[in-house]
Amino acid sequence: MGYASAGIASHRLPADDYAKNFSDLTPPFTPHEAVVAADRCYFCFDAPCVQACPTHIDIPLFIRQITTGNADGAAETILDANIMGGMCARVCPVEQLCEEACVREHAEGKPVRIGSLQRYATDALMAKDQGQPFGRQPATGRRVAVVGAGPAGLSCAHRLAMLGHDVTIFDAKPKPGGLNEYGIATYKTTNDFAQREVDFILSIGGITIRHDMALRRDVTLAQLQADHDAVFLGLGLAGFNSLSGFPPFAEVTDAVPFIEALRQAPDKAAVPVGRKVVVIGGGMTAVDAAVQAKKLGAEEVTIAYRRGPEHMKASAFEQDLAKTSGVTIRHWVTPTGFEGREGRLVAASFTHAPPGLNGSAEPLSIPADMVLAAIGQTFDGDPLDGAMTLSGGRILVDAERRTSVPGLWAGGDCVFGGQDLTVAAVEDGKQAALSIDRALRDAQPSSQAAE
Repeated sequence: MGYASAGIASHRLPADDYAKNFSDLTPPFTPHEAVVAADRCYFCFDAPCVQACPTHIDIPLFIRQITTGNADGAAETILDANIMGGMCARVCPVEQLCEEACVREHAEGKPVRIGSLQRYATDALMAKDQGQPFGRQPATGRRVAVVGAGPAGLSCAHRLAMLGHDVTIFDAKPKPGGLNEYGIATYKTTNDFAQREVDFILSIGGITIRHDMALRRDVTLAQLQADHDAVFLGLGLAGFNSLSGFPPFAEVTDAVPFIEALRQAPDKAAVPVGRKVVVIGGGMTAVDAAVQAKKLGAEEVTIAYRRGPEHMKASAFEQDLAKTSGVTIRHWVTPTGFEGREGRLVAASFTHAPPGLNGSAEPLSIPADMVLAAIGQTFDGDPLDGAMTLSGGRILVDAERRTSVPGLWAGGDCVFGGQDLTVAAVEDGKQAALSIDRALRDAQPSSQAAE
């Protein structure tokens, strides 16, 4: 990633600072801390936390198992519902899901720390390096293709393997994991956890991954349908919304490649960052990019968002994290262009129009030698060649994640209604796998899988 600006540089901080800055955001529980936290659970009947979890983990059960010293049993309870329970414990916005629904939260403003307890149990099991607690059912002889090795694809593949089917995953990247590997802040998933979790998932057997295989470029949908009994699409969002209509500057780029470069860099100090960074957007990607820019040594980092804090997709926790990390958040600002000097970026221009200005707006210039756009990702439907029905620019599926094409399922961010959450993608993959299994078992042995 090359930049023209002299203000963008690497190795801004003392070497020791990088290890500290990119260490675990939330230290894991000790066994004593886990038991103390678990003892706060009321073990509710028809627990609201379970209803709030997209994968419907039996949260009271796994917390009770922790209180009795059965961390392995707790992990199995979690992973049976969500095979990526370890990652979700790290990246799920629990403050908007299970912990927000917790009875303790409503009564005391202090929920049971469900996410930390989930991490405690799953980490304890994975640390034993004894594989997973699930085995495969007898082989069915059926073959399923999964396109995409992100959360939806891996979840689907794992459940299908459990059910006795053989799965081949086709992924465009050189490493599996999808956004878990390439798109999440480094301080949220330390010690190469994303790949360790993938290895854990694949240890069930029956799953083969073919890397650097992009749909249409290297394999077509028609080929996959001809060679397999069913196909699942977990394509994710490959495109970016762009800041169009503005003069181009090399120092203005998308936030996702910035996060990916940092995630994949063996030496974080070598990743260049500006002195004055502006991030445009209001979601989790914007916060991840802004906080990491600060941790790389940027002196001033500003998130510029076009509406108020209550409208930001980033949770209140994430917004507070940005602020405590030294990031300034400016609301009600809309980008209008960029200012340059001698071909180099010097500022980002906005209009500032908070409520109460009666429709008038004030010009605002924020000094910047680097701008990261985090204004959303888009689905690239070109590789589908118009084969199926889309809605809102994404794949339309039913409750079982079936597309309009018999024998073809889809899930995750690529489908209409996708929630841009790892945990929701995992649930899509799981439900699609169960639907595929029903379809394959109902079909005649010689027939192709159908609805």
